[in-house]
Amino acid sequence: MTFLIVLIGWIFSLCLHEYAHARVAYAGGDTSVREKGYLSFNPLRYTDPVYSLVMPLVFLVMGGLGLPGGAVYIEHARLRSRHWDSAVSLAGPLANVLVLLALLVALGLAPAAGGGTGPWPGLAFLALLQVSAVVLNLIPVPPLDGYGILAPYLPRGLRASMDRASGTAMLVLFVVLWYVPPVNDAFWGVVYGLATALGIPQGLAFEGLRQFQFWRR
Repeated sequence: MTFLIVLIGWIFSLCLHEYAHARVAYAGGDTSVREKGYLSFNPLRYTDPVYSLVMPLVFLVMGGLGLPGGAVYIEHARLRSRHWDSAVSLAGPLANVLVLLALLVALGLAPAAGGGTGPWPGLAFLALLQVSAVVLNLIPVPPLDGYGILAPYLPRGLRASMDRASGTAMLVLFVVLWYVPPVNDAFWGVVYGLATALGIPQGLAFEGLRQFQFWRR
C-alpha cells in the first residue's frame, strides 16, 4: 500500500507542478501552452517526460529526494511582463506547497496509536518529499525554479551566461549535495527543520520510506 500511495501521490504532485507552470504562463500571455497540451494532467504532453517524470521517479527510488520535474517549455517572449515570467517559475513550488498542505490535513486525521500501519506512513513520507522538493527547487541555480524566479530581474548578459551554464550548474549542484557532507547536512537540516515546524511526524515519514523501499528489507 505504501509504495502505491507514494508513487501515485508523487506522480500527481509532479503533474500538478508542471500544470501550474503552464496555467500561470497561459494567464500571463503564452497561449501556446494550450496548443502544446500542457493544460492537462497528461504527462505525455510535457516537453521532456524524461526530466519531468522519469528522473524524479529515479531519484525517489534511489534516495527519497523530492527532485522537481523539468519545466514545460514556455515561450517567455509572449509573457506580458517580467513579473509574469517570475510568477511562472514560482507557480511550480507553490503547487508542491498546496499538495503539502493537503497532506498535513490528512495526517491530522491519523490515529494516535497504530499510525505506522495503513496509509499514514506513505502520506507522511510523501509530505516530507514535498518539503524536500520545495527546498531543493528554490535554490537559485539554473534551471531550478529558484533561479527562474530571479532570472527576469538579472542583467541580460548575466542571465545569458547562467542560462548557458544551466546543465553544468545542475550537475555540480547534485554532486555537491551528494558528496560534500557540510552541504548535504545543511540541506537536510533545513528540510527536517521545516518538517518539524510543520508537524510532520518524522518517525512515521521514515517508516514510510522504509516501507516504500521494500526491496532493501
